[in-house]
Amino acid sequence: MKKMFIIIMILAIIFIGMLVYRNILADAKNNISVKEIENIESYISQIYMWKEITTEALPEFDDINKANELWIWEVVKRNLEEYETTKEEIEQKAKEIFGEEFDKKFPKEGNQSFEYDEESGNYLATETNLNEKEDSFLLNNIEKTKEGYKVEIIEYLEDYSDKENVIIENLQSEEIGKTNINQSDTKIQEIVKNNKERFNKKTIYLVENEDRFIVKKVEK
Repeated sequence: MKKMFIIIMILAIIFIGMLVYRNILADAKNNISVKEIENIESYISQIYMWKEITTEALPEFDDINKANELWIWEVVKRNLEEYETTKEEIEQKAKEIFGEEFDKKFPKEGNQSFEYDEESGNYLATETNLNEKEDSFLLNNIEKTKEGYKVEIIEYLEDYSDKENVIIENLQSEEIGKTNINQSDTKIQEIVKNNKERFNKKTIYLVENEDRFIVKKVEK
């Protein structure tokens, strides 16, 4: 009987050990490396536009082909290296950023982001006139999912109209804090983190495709 009890105890310890090990593996799997964070932030910076141009720096959508068209083509314009380009290059860059599921065709006559030049038959990127408020975001939370990543961001504005200070505002233009213009971005991020509840937040769903990210959905 005593021998049986010892065997049961050993099996129980092994079973508990297996559970603990699985939990450790799960935790390790959900860890986000510094490199992953940097890559996620870099990609979101590529698609994060300007409130005064596209109404929202990053609009909500559950299908990229139904997203705000002005925002789509402004994202493409921002990520093209050349001022003069072709219809094929514009559409190729759109697929590079938004993935192969993106099937919108760029209008032959051009649009607000690219003007058609009859002489060359190419398209010229239009000028982007921005105000003194810089649209910014802060990564608030990142979770790994089966498909990729679920990323929550905090949206805010950096107002540089004051030559000595940076004024931190929410999207409703409410002043949240202020810091000297010579101080680092860390101070700005500290103000945002300490006042999270006063800022708009969005959740971005990303998937990885050939060592790069593709945005699948954005929601509040």
